[in-house]
Amino acid sequence: MFAKVKSSIFIDALQFQLDAPKGNCLRGVLRDDQGSICRTIEKDIDNDRGELTWGGLNDLPYGKYTLELSQGDDEMKMNLVKRV
Repeated sequence: MFAKVKSSIFIDALQFQLDAPKGNCLRGVLRDDQGSICRTIEKDIDNDRGELTWGGLNDLPYGKYTLELSQGDDEMKMNLVKRV
């Protein structure tokens, strides 16, 4: 696993603990429970271990989401919940 979300419940931002090689690009897609893409992010990783905060999510409606992260050939999915 190259990234770990600190909490599966979020309000306005997602925080990741990264464990990925420096110089790679992390791509994230946040989908709602209907499967529609709500947000995307692409970020170059500056160091081997670090944290990333994906902000600006406060205008999304409350509910269930799926986070899809990919880095090169590695992919992972996580279920998340947006709360008040």
